[in-house]
Amino acid sequence: MKTSLFIIIVLISGAFAGFIHGTVNFAIVEPYLDQAIGIENQNLFDSGEEEDTPDFWIEYEGYRAWQKSGQILAGVILGTSVGALFGIVFALSRNSLPGSNDIKKALVLAGVMWFTLYIIPFLKYPANPPTVGDGETVVLRAILYLSFIAISGFGAVAFYKISKKLQNKKKLVSLVGYAVFISTVFFVMPDNPDEITAPMNLVNEFRLMSVLGVTSFWISVGLILGLFWNKFESQKETTPHYN
Repeated sequence: MKTSLFIIIVLISGAFAGFIHGTVNFAIVEPYLDQAIGIENQNLFDSGEEEDTPDFWIEYEGYRAWQKSGQILAGVILGTSVGALFGIVFALSRNSLPGSNDIKKALVLAGVMWFTLYIIPFLKYPANPPTVGDGETVVLRAILYLSFIAISGFGAVAFYKISKKLQNKKKLVSLVGYAVFISTVFFVMPDNPDEITAPMNLVNEFRLMSVLGVTSFWISVGLILGLFWNKFESQKETTPHYN
């Protein structure tokens, strides 16, 4: 596949998947954000930090409208960048991925990346509504979360490299090795430093919707890139060559 075509289909796949992710988030996550922020606003009123006035609500509604209007655009931008990474990994690992066609191969890779880069870190540091947590620890929480993603991702790559050197049933050793490695990291990494003060039913429902939103991205990017790749590779194979 030509480099220019590769770049185009990778960016388009990521952008479309990001659009789907942003749309899903807008539909199923935003209502929980509104609830969480509503609780936070009430706490501000009760503590006297803010006053329940028309001016407050005008400013608040304007800010939330701005946030919501950028939800889908942010999804497209993030999807394009993550989709680029996905496309590069797919191009490098395509020949060794299981599956009878590129669609299945791309979905397999999407599933692996979803699990190692999202689900495992999520189990350690599950998503919370933005108003949950101390603002002074936001940098620490971000460092912990991103560090866990990096460790899980690079660990998966390392054990994948090991599996390529092993044969047949011995490949299972690398899978067990990764499981032991990431389990150790899971227990060694410090816990989230913040106490959850919001109602747990709200937090748990928000987390569930967040998982569904991110999952929609990984399914979409795997399916869309696989479809594009399968289409253009099939065309290349069926195009007659003349001497």
